[in-house]
Amino acid sequence: MKTILRYLKPYRLGIIIIFFLVGTRAVLTLLLPLILGLLINEGIGLAVGASPDTQKILLYSGYMLLASLLSIIITVGSGYMETTISSKFAKTLRRDYYKKVQQFSLSEVDDFSIASLITRSTNDIRQLQMNVNTMLRLIILQPVFATGAIVFSVIQQPTLSMVLIASISALIFMIAIVFSIVLPRFEKVQLLVDKLNQVIRENLSGLRVVRAFNTQKVQENKIKKAAKDSMDLNIFVNRVLTVMFPVMSVIMGVTSVVIIYLGNEYFLGVVPGFDPGSLIALQQYSMQAILAFMFLSFTFIMIPRALISAKRVAEVLNRNIDIQDPMEPSPLPNTFNGEIEFKNVSFQYADAPQPILKNISFKAKANQTTAFIGSTGSGKSTLIHLIPRFYDVSEGQILIDGIDIKSMKQHDLHTLIGYVPQQGILFSGSIEKNIMFGQEEKDVESIKKA
Repeated sequence: MKTILRYLKPYRLGIIIIFFLVGTRAVLTLLLPLILGLLINEGIGLAVGASPDTQKILLYSGYMLLASLLSIIITVGSGYMETTISSKFAKTLRRDYYKKVQQFSLSEVDDFSIASLITRSTNDIRQLQMNVNTMLRLIILQPVFATGAIVFSVIQQPTLSMVLIASISALIFMIAIVFSIVLPRFEKVQLLVDKLNQVIRENLSGLRVVRAFNTQKVQENKIKKAAKDSMDLNIFVNRVLTVMFPVMSVIMGVTSVVIIYLGNEYFLGVVPGFDPGSLIALQQYSMQAILAFMFLSFTFIMIPRALISAKRVAEVLNRNIDIQDPMEPSPLPNTFNGEIEFKNVSFQYADAPQPILKNISFKAKANQTTAFIGSTGSGKSTLIHLIPRFYDVSEGQILIDGIDIKSMKQHDLHTLIGYVPQQGILFSGSIEKNIMFGQEEKDVESIKKA
């Protein structure tokens, strides 16, 4: 999580301002029931010995209107800042994520899988952006609301406010039960998204093969199964979570009714200083406190999901790069002949029980065509991938004009190589841009020749 939080450091001042604005908004909102109680007691004249006073009605109404207007202005201002900071946070995080993935060799890509890397860069970072936006608002607002509402309730009437305490205890107990059920399933939800992306990607990239072997039904069933697994788990999690809100609404309604009933029967006219305005204020504070805990439950739901997304993104950002440039790279000569030599080269995949290439030695001379012939899975593609260091050899050396490729900078090595993958890839844009892909200068003649 520390890896992700450091992306918020450049916005510390803005976050402090947001926290101040949100805290001010919470205080203004907490003052409204208190002012309403004074309006009822002193303005309308429902307090013992009081009489209606139009001036006080206008005064307290003005205070309430002013507090509401200030709260609206603060909400708009803080909302703009929250959106700006969360968007910039996601932009910077996605940029660094992309840069990191660009440094990966095929070994690191194999460890994560392409489908998972795509999901992490889209779904997980979007999840983090949404959480930052929401947390900037709720992490201060709702605790202040909850604490302030409970304190003001106790100030109004300590004994009657115990009804609110009991309701909050029931809420916390219910939230704990719900969380114990859904939290273990949040990570599985993300894994199923990875699986779904992987199956769809395989089907689309291998569409010709699927049609050639007439296996459309098989692929369709694979996609249906992956989609159904994801759907079933999401439905289960959402059904459990949706149970919370009707129960919370019932608790809030029952709390309000009980406070009004008990206050009217046993406290009004019995407890000195407890007037109708105090009862209404207490009832309003109880609603604010329960609503605050309802929104806090949203926060508690979001935090575990954000932690899972943060962990998945941080795994990529913190991944050690296996293939590094040398500390003292060999300088490239002015001219290259292009002779490639393999010296006792062996290679073994990390999860393979034995090497796929073992003690391979040969020379591919300059200005000659060298072909590799073998059955599927014999290591032809793997051998080619070793030359640009998409993978590093397990043993032996690969030399280009007598220079070990491990002693070169990867950028310098790649400038010497023209690589044509087994499966053609067209990037979005014009044909011209695809022909000139990787070239710094535009060469019209080369484009025409291609």
